[in-house]
Amino acid sequence: MATLGQWVEGSRPRTLPAAIAPVVVGTGLAINADSLRIGRACLALLVALALQIGVNFANDYSDGIRGTDNNRVGPVRLVGQGMASPRSVRLAALIAFGIACLAGLALVIATQAWWLLLVGLACVSAAWLYTGGPKPYGYHGLGEVFVLIFFGLVPVVGTCYVQAGTITLAAFIASIGVGTLACAVLVTNNLRDLPSDQQAGKNTLAVRIGDQRTRTLYVACIITTAITTLITAALTSWLVLLALVILLIAPIRLILSGATGPALIPALKQTGLLVLFYGLGLGILIALA
Repeated sequence: MATLGQWVEGSRPRTLPAAIAPVVVGTGLAINADSLRIGRACLALLVALALQIGVNFANDYSDGIRGTDNNRVGPVRLVGQGMASPRSVRLAALIAFGIACLAGLALVIATQAWWLLLVGLACVSAAWLYTGGPKPYGYHGLGEVFVLIFFGLVPVVGTCYVQAGTITLAAFIASIGVGTLACAVLVTNNLRDLPSDQQAGKNTLAVRIGDQRTRTLYVACIITTAITTLITAALTSWLVLLALVILLIAPIRLILSGATGPALIPALKQTGLLVLFYGLGLGILIALA
């Protein structure tokens, strides 16, 4: 039976910056529009964190029962390493999704924007079907699309909308930048796991395009975020350009060095921190603007 520490590790806390960053940026945009609503911002953050934890447990469960996690490097795999039963990990995922749904429902009631129920349903469905269900799209090279939409577009625009009541071009552009950075985390993760995924038949985008193109894709993600920062600055304030400095901590040199397997773990950690710092920096700068 897994210990509390193992359950915490199984929730993959290092991935939580990908949930925090878009909410901070969306809230910064709301402040910029003189529409800060702290209660709604906190609910949006709870939704994002619960969904992130839920998808982590759901992936652990689905990959574990498929045997994909049997020869992994990196974080704890509760099912794959026999630390917890598949049933208990699935239950943990459902509890996290339930918390996200309750917080999301509170936002829907507060805003009276009932169409957000469809967005919430799409979020939970996408989280579960990433590695779950009969045809998981994460096994067919579509994981990055999921991340761009549900860790960029939806949380940034959604957080801004539930506070300001409007969807702006600046929010849309900023969401692409945050989403592509979140994609960089997944790209690094899949690059690290490329050999084991290939052996297990998990055809991630990294498996499909190969090692070198995956490294190029990482650089492209960073460049895309830089471009969206420039556009966001033009739409809000040139003060936002300071966020470009944060992108300098991206471990591009390590990624391009040819590091593989466990040697990529530092790059994964650094990219996770990059997402957090960029989200905090961009959100604060937009708010100040």
